Amino acid sequence: MTELWVLPLLAGCGLMLLAAPLGSLLVWQRMAFFADALAHASLLGVGIGLLFFWAPLPGALFGTLLFALLLWRAEQVRSLAADTWLGVLSHGSLALGLLLVYGYAPPGINLSALLIGDVLGVTHFDLWALLVVLVLGLTWLVWRWKALMLSVLSPDLAQAEGINLNALRGQFMVLLAAVVALAIQWVGVLLISSLMLIPAAAARGWSREPEQMVFSAAVIGMLSVGLGIAASWHWDWPTGPAIVVVALGLFAISLAVARLQKRL
Repeated sequence: MTELWVLPLLAGCGLMLLAAPLGSLLVWQRMAFFADALAHASLLGVGIGLLFFWAPLPGALFGTLLFALLLWRAEQVRSLAADTWLGVLSHGSLALGLLLVYGYAPPGINLSALLIGDVLGVTHFDLWALLVVLVLGLTWLVWRWKALMLSVLSPDLAQAEGINLNALRGQFMVLLAAVVALAIQWVGVLLISSLMLIPAAAARGWSREPEQMVFSAAVIGMLSVGLGIAASWHWDWPTGPAIVVVALGLFAISLAVARLQKRL
């Protein structure tokens, strides 16, 4: 019985170690919609995977990586604005994904779990997959953190320092795609971006340094995971929405504390 909540707790907390810095970067670069778009693309990947009898995770990974690479390439062509490309690819992926999933899903596929997640269904294989992504992702973030910060603060200065912004953005998109693909089976297509953005937004109001914001976002995210799992266990709520609602409550508390600090 203990394993039923220990594995989801480990998975959720491990996920937040990556979601916190990635979510913070999305907030700083005003790319909040990008995480939603990747989640929509993951559903398309799952749908394509069903045609070839793949498991949901490889299909989601294929969809998110393909979307990230297409958007990265589209931004360089610049025939349309970046947000226009994002909207077209995002909503197109969602529509095609829904058609494929509802049309070709075998009886054993839980369609609602794809939309709102099933973190209580985490397996040991999922934890090993998370560990691989966690090690690779954190290694890349530590290695490229200075370049990422410089690209956020001043893209012109970053280019003057010899940083290839297109390559850096492409690498960031690939890492984010891998994290989204891994996480949708736990928190769902509709909620994954919330788990990245809400803790980061909650930490932003009273963080004075980027690293402090990332650390605070990770703590808030882990608290959300722990309290959300406890609430779903106690009241028999769906776990993914419970985690996001707890994160939303912590966000509201953070806003109140930040405003109180400004008045004092």
